[in-house]
Amino acid sequence: MPAMWPLTGRAEELSVINGLTRRQAGTAGVVLAGAAGVGKTRLAREALAIAKQRGALTRWVVATASARTLPLGAFAATLGVVGPDPARLMRQASAALLAGAGEGGVGSVIIGVDDAHLLDELSATLVHQLMLRRAASVVLTLRSGETAPDAVTALWKEGHLSRLELQPLSQNETTTLLEAALGGAIDSIAARRLWSITRGNVLYLRHLVDGELEAGRLHQVEGLWLWSGTPKLSPGLADLLSARIGQLPDPVKAVIEMLAFGEPLGVPLLAGLTDAVAVEQAEARALVEVYPDRRRLQARLAHPLYGELQRAQVGTLHARRLCGRLAGALAGTGERRAGDTLRRALLTLESDLPPDPALLTKAAQRATELGDLALAEQLARAAIAAGGGFEPRLLLGNALHYSGPPRAEETESELAAVAAMARTDVQRVLAAQPRAANLVFGLARPAEAMAVLDAVAETISDDVTGLELSAMRSILDVFLGRPHHAAEGAAAVLAHSRCTPPAAQLAIWGLVAARGSQGHLDGLAGKVQWIDARADGFETGLHQAAIIGSSWVHGLLLAGLLDAAEDTARRYRERCDGTTGFGYGTVCTMCGAVAQARGQVRTATRWFGEALAASVPTFTLPVDPHGALGMAGDAASARDAWRRIAPTAEHPGFAHIKPELQLGRAWMAAAEGSISEAIALARQAAQLAASQGHPAVEVVALHVAVCFGDRTVADRLAELATQVDGPRAPAAAAHAAALAADDGAALQAASLQLETMGALLLAADADAQAATAHHRHGQRGSAQAATSRAHRLAQACEGARTPALTALAAPLPLTAREREIVTLAASGLSNRQIADKLTVSVRTVEGHLYRACAKLGVGDRTKLAALIHGD
Repeated sequence: MPAMWPLTGRAEELSVINGLTRRQAGTAGVVLAGAAGVGKTRLAREALAIAKQRGALTRWVVATASARTLPLGAFAATLGVVGPDPARLMRQASAALLAGAGEGGVGSVIIGVDDAHLLDELSATLVHQLMLRRAASVVLTLRSGETAPDAVTALWKEGHLSRLELQPLSQNETTTLLEAALGGAIDSIAARRLWSITRGNVLYLRHLVDGELEAGRLHQVEGLWLWSGTPKLSPGLADLLSARIGQLPDPVKAVIEMLAFGEPLGVPLLAGLTDAVAVEQAEARALVEVYPDRRRLQARLAHPLYGELQRAQVGTLHARRLCGRLAGALAGTGERRAGDTLRRALLTLESDLPPDPALLTKAAQRATELGDLALAEQLARAAIAAGGGFEPRLLLGNALHYSGPPRAEETESELAAVAAMARTDVQRVLAAQPRAANLVFGLARPAEAMAVLDAVAETISDDVTGLELSAMRSILDVFLGRPHHAAEGAAAVLAHSRCTPPAAQLAIWGLVAARGSQGHLDGLAGKVQWIDARADGFETGLHQAAIIGSSWVHGLLLAGLLDAAEDTARRYRERCDGTTGFGYGTVCTMCGAVAQARGQVRTATRWFGEALAASVPTFTLPVDPHGALGMAGDAASARDAWRRIAPTAEHPGFAHIKPELQLGRAWMAAAEGSISEAIALARQAAQLAASQGHPAVEVVALHVAVCFGDRTVADRLAELATQVDGPRAPAAAAHAAALAADDGAALQAASLQLETMGALLLAADADAQAATAHHRHGQRGSAQAATSRAHRLAQACEGARTPALTALAAPLPLTAREREIVTLAASGLSNRQIADKLTVSVRTVEGHLYRACAKLGVGDRTKLAALIHGD
């Protein structure tokens, strides 16, 4: 952590200050006003540092409450001027401030005064006179809401100074600051939580981060900063907050305490629990905010950390009594507001009231719908402990299942117990579904999962209830790499005249996932919209909507409909904003897949990292950091990422994404310079996709092989272009045909198709290959045009380094095989290692290296490496 955090989010204000302090006419300075901790002092000091760099004489003065009782107290200690005569003191102070300034006037002397509202009258008059004489420019900081001396107030009221009201940092600005201060990327959830609890107040943020770092709750995992647990206020931050709140009368303190445990509260409800006059006084002190919510007025604390402070200071018994009063009051309102059930349940748990299993079960269901798995688990366990039966046990099982494979054994134990409790057909079906899913995804026992579904199917008499089991089978078929069976089963469920919404929900998931990978999107958009409109009514709410949404995004990306995929991912991201766990991890994967398809390799890597940090199953979309890192040319990081992902590729429950994970390995090999291996891996991915019945995935894999230089797959891509929907397959077929024909103009035309589709990295590769083809045919003008286009497209791809772009950046008179061997040698591999990797003899490697050195006029590997890397 740096001793001083970087200045972030204030570039515009800094530019304004710089301009105002250099003006020769009009205002010649600025007042920076804002709440405590927003960064006024830091901004003012930065402005003075810039002024000093341009040659201005700068002075810095800090006003304090203790010095306010002394005439010219703010300046006396700094300038060493003392005495009983105010006029003489003023002259001495003015001379001392301007000493060494020459005749520059405004702009050549910049005086900064921190906390100008604390200036004594004589100091304020001195600043005022300096401004009137145009002897100096002034930068003042002033806390909003505080009364300043008249001489200071007059400076901006009379137009001598401009006034800037500094606002707290936005969420994006806070994230930027955190990453600069921490020296690395921060998880979006952590950044959002830190912004939410500090409201962008830089001083509070700095204290909170320091405390959480020291406690180890803010920690780095594989390059990503994560924040776990609840914040604890450091002594320094607690002192700052206590000073801001001040000493409170008991009635006002009661208002603050009630809001600390129960905010937001309706104003009438809060007044009934405390005292109406005290509520008004708390608002007048700016400790409470009152805001309209439809036809009501709601009250909340003016800053979230005020609540943290109060909760830390209240004793256990007093807190339990407060929570009990709040829970009772909310029950009396009829829980009309969204979130009231959850709030009342949590307050009851923390109170002196007896637990209510029905309330806790209802709240656990709501937490599940909102995607808060940890809260759902807490409430479900509390409901069970209070005597709840089948329903909270099922909710607990679902929460455990969606928490991911690390808890799979615990999930199986819980759901087996739930199945034993089932007494009706509906209960047996409800228990079987998450249990079968966990057996597949968590425990890698698909045969046992199907046996569970079959056993339950034999016990139920109602075929409508059994539709959910059939729909569940279709989903499992998707993940086991059997899309044809999945699509057939899902379609049959949806065609049933009495298909229920829960059965339709599951069947739509299976249908969208299966047909998307088959390349058949007709009719799916309406079904996804049907799910979105009803997500809140389903057992797992946002989880299910996010999974089905990711299946839809996958299909859109495979078809080459990148804009539609990005819009869909953005919509789900907004919908899941504020959630954690599974829903959030699924959205991260969506966003990563879209970025990867566009060639935004760093953005993709960031999103995939966040998905992995969420520790949730990958489900439809592959989490592919090794592929994205391979596209970026970062071979070492790609291999590290693959080691983490490799178990997923062998997991039977994720057979459907094995081709795409294999394709990520192809990019990893390409980053290492093993182009032959990369092409072979891409072809293997295509063959695996074909064997599973995923023609849309096969298109993507074969197209990657084309980008690596494979000239043998044009016929197969032309065939696939007639079988799947969307612009991707025709564009890939055109690219492959142009490369096979060594036709530079056709390669450029293919690049235009790919750019229109939004696949900028693929388009850049096609143009790079076009430039090479034009060079071979002596068409220098066309080659230059294609080169320029390739560079322009690559600039939008965040530093991507593909084989085609690398060859374009360092054009050498080598064959493809010679270049590959030279690249491997330049990476440090021995001749034996190269021979083993390429399955050739050492003598063959030596011969290629000898011919390459002769062509390039170099005598050793070191010089070869310099040529290959463009050094």
